[in-house]
Amino acid sequence: MRVSVIGGGRVDGATADRARTLGRVLGERGHVVVCGGLDGVMEATCAGASDAGGETVGILPTADRRDANEYVDTAIATGMGHARNAMVVMNGDAVIAVDGGAGTLSELGFAGVFDRPIAGLDTHDAPGVEPVATPVEAVDYVESQH
Repeated sequence: MRVSVIGGGRVDGATADRARTLGRVLGERGHVVVCGGLDGVMEATCAGASDAGGETVGILPTADRRDANEYVDTAIATGMGHARNAMVVMNGDAVIAVDGGAGTLSELGFAGVFDRPIAGLDTHDAPGVEPVATPVEAVDYVESQH
């Protein structure tokens, strides 16, 4: 399954550790990580997935594929800025949100529009978001919805 992981571009160490663990679990279970391809939650999740031999896709807001973090296997340049948020969500079968600000909130909105199951780790309290306490619970939840 493709899982869109969304979250803050600037995060503290504990959040980065949680995102890295999430990526590792997704990679170990054979899921493809789809994200925005930059820093913060995106980079940490891709690093964890990469460590586990998983595949990562970064859908970038910029027009240059080289802007992707070093753990993105497939970089997709869009030149669309935050408008690419719809594409990040659309290209996953489920969504896991970790932390995040306004950009993450917009992606949660798109997840609702596209009827994707959503697990949330310390993120916005929004309609359709299933709050979970750990990365393993997040992956278990999205797997149970497919």
